[in-house]
Amino acid sequence: MMDMLRLFGPITLWLASFSAVYGLHGLVCSWRWADFGLTEPDGRSALSAAWLVAIALQAAVAFALRAPRFASPSPLIAKSSFWLSVVAVVSMVWTLFPVVVTSTCG
Repeated sequence: MMDMLRLFGPITLWLASFSAVYGLHGLVCSWRWADFGLTEPDGRSALSAAWLVAIALQAAVAFALRAPRFASPSPLIAKSSFWLSVVAVVSMVWTLFPVVVTSTCG
């Protein structure tokens, strides 16, 4: 069971982070954001912070999977889970990059 978590955890974390950041993007672009007394620069700051936190979490998973405490005894699972976490870090940077560099709301 732990090997399944090692294999599917990084991609699942990417999916959850992707959904959370784009959900925050939807909130920033909605009228409710202004109801909180926040402006568009506040939204850009929140989105950038969420992007950086998501990348940091994903990188922490990648490093944790290399640590002896969390690594799988199986060399195939250990290597596969690490590379899946690296792919998830790259995916996090690539798929959420537009949130940070483009205009907040169209």
